[in-house]
Amino acid sequence: MRIDAHQHFWAYDAGRDTWITDDMSGLRRDFLPGDLEPVLAANGIAGCIAVESAPSLEQTQFLLALARDHSFIGGVVGWVDLFAADIETRLSVLAADPRFVGVRVGAQNEADDFLTRADVIRGIAAVGAAGLPFDILIRERQLPSAIGLTRVLPDQTFVLDHIAKPRIRERVLEPWATHVRELAQNPRVFCKVSGMVTEADWQGWRPEDLTPYLDVVFSAFGTERTMFASDWPVCLVAAGYGRVIGVLEQYLARFGGAERVAVFGGNAARCYLRGR
Repeated sequence: MRIDAHQHFWAYDAGRDTWITDDMSGLRRDFLPGDLEPVLAANGIAGCIAVESAPSLEQTQFLLALARDHSFIGGVVGWVDLFAADIETRLSVLAADPRFVGVRVGAQNEADDFLTRADVIRGIAAVGAAGLPFDILIRERQLPSAIGLTRVLPDQTFVLDHIAKPRIRERVLEPWATHVRELAQNPRVFCKVSGMVTEADWQGWRPEDLTPYLDVVFSAFGTERTMFASDWPVCLVAAGYGRVIGVLEQYLARFGGAERVAVFGGNAARCYLRGR
């Protein structure tokens, strides 16, 4: 089954969704399952993983309710307060719903050492103890901290979101490439091939602009730990869904059928859906 490993739904709230800036004004509306389902069908995608877009329990519960009502939403990667004294209890309550398949707490706007703080590591360790993967949302400059985190928790499953947002628009590879290769040395770290078009020139990017970054990701993680992920609807500021998936399909033409199946769903099922 072909799976989109990373997309979002929201009922737009101007007070909450302040990350949607004026140059992204097209995203200032509701994006719901009825908007995405025909797009997935048109691109041969059978299911998806819905990922939190706001740091609140309410938004996580909103996504879980959508997943209960729409079977094509295979799972939800939700938010949890990493600093809660009762985080283990909170995780157990959420994980009682089989649709709750992972946790993401964005670090991209935090200090560079955020992921290696003792209190943060304690919370992330609780996620792993609950049997859930943890999505790492960071910028390129925070990759050393992510490497440190995975070394402290070497037996935990992690997923790097948006290939750590390299400077594609500036055509800069280093030190991002070196750090990604180092992070990938941990076999429990997966990588979502997503968010690339929004790090490129929104209006003028070409597929060849992304190729050097794809080369690094696939040489580092292989086809065994990479996942197709659209980042819809955020991707729409730079490209439609068909163009996003088309770039990866064209790139993966050099690989065998089994490898393409893994990237386009098998790895997401193994990581998030326990193979189901």
